[in-house]
Amino acid sequence: MNPLKTFDIQFVGLKVGEHIYKFEIDYKFFEYFQYNDFNNVSIIVDVNLVKKSSFLELNFLANGSVNVNCDLTNESYNEKLRASFNLVVNFGDKYNDENDQILILPHGEYEINVAHYIYELIVLSLPQKRVHPGVEDGTLDSDILKRLEDLSPKSIKNSTIKEDIDPRWEKLKKLITDK
Repeated sequence: MNPLKTFDIQFVGLKVGEHIYKFEIDYKFFEYFQYNDFNNVSIIVDVNLVKKSSFLELNFLANGSVNVNCDLTNESYNEKLRASFNLVVNFGDKYNDENDQILILPHGEYEINVAHYIYELIVLSLPQKRVHPGVEDGTLDSDILKRLEDLSPKSIKNSTIKEDIDPRWEKLKKLITDK
Protein backbone atom coordinates (compact mmCIF):
# COMPACT_ATOMS: atom_id res chain seq x y z
CA MET A 1 0.00 0.00 0.00
CA ASN A 2 1.24 3.46 -0.91
CA PRO A 3 1.81 5.51 2.28
CA LEU A 4 0.94 8.71 0.39
CA LYS A 5 -2.49 7.43 -0.61
CA THR A 6 -4.01 9.74 2.00
CA PHE A 7 -2.91 12.69 -0.16
CA ASP A 8 -5.10 11.61 -3.10
CA ILE A 9 -7.90 14.01 -3.94
CA GLN A 10 -10.67 12.48 -6.04
CA PHE A 11 -12.24 15.24 -8.06
CA VAL A 12 -14.63 13.15 -10.16
CA GLY A 13 -18.08 13.32 -8.62
CA LEU A 14 -17.44 16.62 -6.85
CA LYS A 15 -19.87 19.44 -7.54
CA VAL A 16 -18.66 22.56 -9.29
CA GLY A 17 -17.47 24.92 -6.60
CA GLU A 18 -15.14 25.08 -3.63
CA HIS A 19 -13.91 22.07 -1.61
CA ILE A 20 -11.48 22.24 1.32
CA TYR A 21 -9.01 19.54 2.37
CA LYS A 22 -6.75 19.59 5.43
CA PHE A 23 -3.51 17.62 5.78
CA GLU A 24 -1.36 17.26 8.89
CA ILE A 25 2.31 16.94 8.00
CA ASP A 26 4.80 15.35 10.39
CA TYR A 27 8.30 13.90 10.25
CA LYS A 28 7.13 10.59 8.73
CA PHE A 29 5.94 12.42 5.63
CA PHE A 30 9.50 13.52 4.86
CA GLU A 31 10.92 10.06 5.56
CA TYR A 32 9.05 8.81 2.50
CA PHE A 33 10.89 11.39 0.38
CA GLN A 34 14.19 10.51 2.14
CA TYR A 35 14.57 14.10 3.30
CA ASN A 36 16.16 14.21 6.73
CA ASP A 37 17.10 17.87 7.28
CA PHE A 38 14.31 18.31 9.82
CA ASN A 39 14.38 17.21 13.46
CA ASN A 40 10.65 17.58 13.89
CA VAL A 41 7.74 18.84 11.79
CA SER A 42 4.35 20.21 12.75
CA ILE A 43 2.58 21.72 9.75
CA ILE A 44 -1.04 21.98 8.70
CA VAL A 45 -1.65 22.29 4.95
CA ASP A 46 -5.04 23.50 3.77
CA VAL A 47 -5.85 22.73 0.15
CA ASN A 48 -8.70 24.71 -1.35
CA LEU A 49 -9.89 22.97 -4.52
CA VAL A 50 -12.10 25.05 -6.78
CA LYS A 51 -13.74 22.86 -9.39
CA LYS A 52 -14.74 24.61 -12.59
CA SER A 53 -16.47 23.04 -15.55
CA SER A 54 -13.26 22.38 -17.51
CA PHE A 55 -10.37 22.72 -15.04
CA LEU A 56 -9.41 22.72 -11.36
CA GLU A 57 -7.71 25.34 -9.21
CA LEU A 58 -5.76 24.16 -6.18
CA ASN A 59 -4.65 26.70 -3.56
CA PHE A 60 -2.21 25.36 -0.97
CA LEU A 61 -1.62 27.15 2.35
CA ALA A 62 0.94 25.74 4.80
CA ASN A 63 1.16 26.92 8.43
CA GLY A 64 3.32 25.57 11.19
CA SER A 65 6.93 25.08 12.16
CA VAL A 66 9.86 22.79 11.49
CA ASN A 67 12.66 22.10 13.93
CA VAL A 68 15.99 22.47 12.13
CA ASN A 69 19.64 22.88 13.08
CA CYS A 70 21.33 26.26 12.75
CA ASP A 71 23.95 26.37 9.99
CA LEU A 72 26.35 28.34 12.22
CA THR A 73 26.00 26.75 15.65
CA ASN A 74 24.24 23.44 14.93
CA GLU A 75 21.75 24.33 17.70
CA SER A 76 18.21 23.21 16.96
CA TYR A 77 15.41 25.75 16.79
CA ASN A 78 11.87 26.04 15.44
CA GLU A 79 11.60 27.81 12.10
CA LYS A 80 8.12 29.26 11.56
CA LEU A 81 6.59 28.46 8.20
CA ARG A 82 3.79 30.17 6.31
CA ALA A 83 3.69 29.54 2.59
CA SER A 84 1.19 29.36 -0.24
CA PHE A 85 1.14 27.93 -3.73
CA ASN A 86 -1.42 27.94 -6.54
CA LEU A 87 -1.81 25.18 -9.10
CA VAL A 88 -4.11 24.97 -12.10
CA VAL A 89 -5.04 21.47 -13.26
CA ASN A 90 -6.15 21.23 -16.86
CA PHE A 91 -6.98 18.20 -18.99
CA GLY A 92 -5.33 17.17 -22.24
CA ASP A 93 -4.14 14.22 -24.31
CA LYS A 94 -1.17 13.33 -22.12
CA TYR A 95 0.36 14.06 -18.72
CA ASN A 96 2.48 17.22 -18.64
CA ASP A 97 4.01 18.89 -15.59
CA GLU A 98 6.68 21.00 -17.32
CA ASN A 99 5.17 24.24 -16.02
CA ASP A 100 5.36 24.48 -12.24
CA GLN A 101 1.97 26.21 -11.91
CA ILE A 102 0.00 24.27 -14.52
CA LEU A 103 -0.52 20.53 -14.48
CA ILE A 104 -2.09 18.77 -17.44
CA LEU A 105 -3.74 15.44 -16.68
CA PRO A 106 -4.93 13.00 -19.35
CA HIS A 107 -8.66 12.86 -20.01
CA GLY A 108 -10.23 10.16 -17.87
CA GLU A 109 -8.15 10.81 -14.73
CA TYR A 110 -10.27 10.92 -11.61
CA GLU A 111 -7.81 11.90 -8.84
CA ILE A 112 -4.67 13.86 -8.14
CA ASN A 113 -2.02 13.13 -5.52
CA VAL A 114 -0.87 16.38 -3.90
CA ALA A 115 1.91 14.92 -1.71
CA HIS A 116 4.77 16.02 -3.96
CA TYR A 117 3.37 19.55 -4.24
CA ILE A 118 3.12 19.78 -0.44
CA TYR A 119 6.68 18.47 -0.10
CA GLU A 120 8.04 21.08 -2.53
CA LEU A 121 6.02 23.88 -0.94
CA ILE A 122 7.46 23.19 2.50
CA VAL A 123 11.06 22.53 1.49
CA LEU A 124 11.32 25.47 -0.90
CA SER A 125 9.71 27.95 1.48
CA LEU A 126 12.42 27.57 4.11
CA PRO A 127 15.43 29.87 3.97
CA GLN A 128 18.57 28.50 2.34
CA LYS A 129 20.73 29.62 5.23
CA ARG A 130 19.19 28.67 8.54
CA VAL A 131 20.33 30.92 11.37
CA HIS A 132 19.12 30.55 14.96
CA PRO A 133 17.19 33.67 16.05
CA GLY A 134 19.45 33.91 19.10
CA VAL A 135 22.46 34.39 16.83
CA GLU A 136 20.85 37.32 15.06
CA ASP A 137 19.80 39.16 18.21
CA GLY A 138 22.85 38.12 20.26
CA THR A 139 21.01 36.22 23.00
CA LEU A 140 22.28 32.73 22.15
CA ASP A 141 25.07 31.57 24.43
CA SER A 142 26.94 28.88 22.52
CA ASP A 143 30.46 27.48 22.74
CA ILE A 144 30.62 27.37 18.96
CA LEU A 145 29.86 31.10 18.66
CA LYS A 146 32.58 31.92 21.18
CA ARG A 147 35.07 29.77 19.29
CA LEU A 148 34.11 31.41 15.97
CA GLU A 149 34.63 34.83 17.52
CA ASP A 150 38.07 33.83 18.82
CA LEU A 151 39.10 32.51 15.40
CA SER A 152 37.74 35.42 13.39
CA PRO A 153 40.35 37.70 11.82
CA LYS A 154 41.19 40.83 13.74
CA SER A 155 39.73 43.99 12.28
CA ILE A 156 41.84 46.29 10.18
CA LYS A 157 40.92 49.23 12.44
CA ASN A 158 43.04 47.79 15.23
CA SER A 159 46.14 47.55 13.10
CA THR A 160 48.75 50.31 13.19
CA ILE A 161 49.47 50.19 9.48
CA LYS A 162 48.57 53.48 7.82
CA GLU A 163 47.60 53.44 4.21
CA ASP A 164 49.74 55.49 1.88
CA ILE A 165 47.41 57.90 0.16
CA ASP A 166 48.42 59.63 -3.00
CA PRO A 167 48.88 63.37 -2.19
CA ARG A 168 46.85 64.32 -5.26
CA TRP A 169 43.79 62.66 -3.73
CA GLU A 170 44.33 64.55 -0.49
CA LYS A 171 44.23 67.85 -2.39
CA LEU A 172 41.04 66.80 -4.17
CA LYS A 173 39.43 65.92 -0.83
CA LYS A 174 40.34 69.40 0.42
CA LEU A 175 38.43 70.96 -2.48
CA ILE A 176 35.26 69.24 -1.31
CA THR A 177 35.62 70.28 2.31
CA ASP A 178 36.74 73.88 1.65
CA LYS A 179 33.42 75.06 0.20
